[in-house]
Amino acid sequence: MTSNESVAAVDLGSNSFQLLVARVVDDTHFHVVDRLRERVVLAAGLDEQQCLSEKAQARAVACLERFGQRLRELPLHRVRAVGTSALRQAGNTRSFLLEAQAALGHPIEIIGGSEEARLIYLGVSHSLADDNGRRLVVDIGGGSTECVLGERFEPIRTDSLGMGCVSYSLRFFTDGKIRGEDFRRAEIAARLKLEPIERRFIDSGWDSCVGSSGTILTIDALLRQHGWSERGINLTGLRQLKKALIAAGTAAKVAAIPGVPAERASVLPGGVAILTALFEALGVEQMETTTGSMREGLLYDLLGRIRHEDVRDRTIRQFCARYQVDMKQADRVEQLALHCLDQLAGGWSIDPVFGRQVIGWAARLHEIGLSIAFAGYHRHSAYLVANSDMPGFSRADQELLATMLLGQRKKLGREIFAALPAQEVELALRLTVLLRLAVRLSRSRSPKPQPPFTVTARKNGLELSFPADWIEGHPLTHADLIEEASKLQGVGFELRVR
Repeated sequence: MTSNESVAAVDLGSNSFQLLVARVVDDTHFHVVDRLRERVVLAAGLDEQQCLSEKAQARAVACLERFGQRLRELPLHRVRAVGTSALRQAGNTRSFLLEAQAALGHPIEIIGGSEEARLIYLGVSHSLADDNGRRLVVDIGGGSTECVLGERFEPIRTDSLGMGCVSYSLRFFTDGKIRGEDFRRAEIAARLKLEPIERRFIDSGWDSCVGSSGTILTIDALLRQHGWSERGINLTGLRQLKKALIAAGTAAKVAAIPGVPAERASVLPGGVAILTALFEALGVEQMETTTGSMREGLLYDLLGRIRHEDVRDRTIRQFCARYQVDMKQADRVEQLALHCLDQLAGGWSIDPVFGRQVIGWAARLHEIGLSIAFAGYHRHSAYLVANSDMPGFSRADQELLATMLLGQRKKLGREIFAALPAQEVELALRLTVLLRLAVRLSRSRSPKPQPPFTVTARKNGLELSFPADWIEGHPLTHADLIEEASKLQGVGFELRVR
């Protein structure tokens, strides 16, 4: 990417949607040129069945249409849009995403809590002095709270807890009323959420504590404005703010407190309760604040991908090391799968960049399940990918990879692809077929190169053509391919071997 080109990040948060547009200065820096923020309160739109209401969806889509107008001229690879806690929880996210992506004009990823925490730390760490101390970074969002320990630009531990300023305000401060008893219940609930991580964080220790997000920035500003803290946030100041909120008694009267933004009044009690509980549980004495956030983290991550320093590749390498993958075999499978893809991408309308990326990841991960057992290792591989924290990967990325790994061997049926969005099934099937063929052709694990062969796309299938007499001289491979052709018929796919 050259300088002066623009990149953009879209954060579909549980409280507000935010857009950040920046001009690239060099490979590692950018200047913000535009910001948009709209309060959508998506978390408040979750009903008892954890589905987004029609009103909440309408608010979200209307906002994304406005964002989409601003992003209309930017190519897909220079925009990254992600959804967080509310969209992770919603049972009807998939149907909502179809309309949301059409409104925005760009793909939207739903990311897990650990990935959200990693991106928050990336944005925060770039906004601070580049020192060698260990940091505790805290971000209170509308539906979740992220706690991260890290050094310089690298997170060491990431945790995402299911408590946020919107969800806790709705749960404990009902009908807009604010009482001492409400705070007590909210703080106890937050302490219970913090309990599993409390000892690990305290034992690890940190040199400084930094808070991010609109909730924490608002609290910091209020403490300074009212003289409850001279610098940053401390427990004494939090307790003073809590007294002021209880004295106000209702969200409407909280809005009248000097310095409280009108759009924050209804969700401030939940945020104060969570932050107070966190200070008490982790023994935080002082918290500084920063405007760095997940949106900046998204942009730094995007710059890394553009520079081919994709954190996802590092994640794959770490998985291979952790599960002691035979990298020579993984390379053989990857090269064979790419050889097939390069000949078929045009005929199959597969984006060559995306296709090569996914095939490469799947080939390198396809045998991680062997670390558990040979029997059913494809199922073990799929389970590990579907259920592990994978920095850089969205939930959709992991679902696609897990599906390919599950379908790499044994019986192949359409039910394997049932969990994927309908529009992705054909792509997943074709990539899975290529992975299966590569695995079959490298079964001998021989370092000898495969003979040159061609792959031709056919209607509902493909054709493999080998040099004359090669198949006859390799009866095991021939038998494997015949068996494979039979298995692929189960998904209406025809494989011919010449």
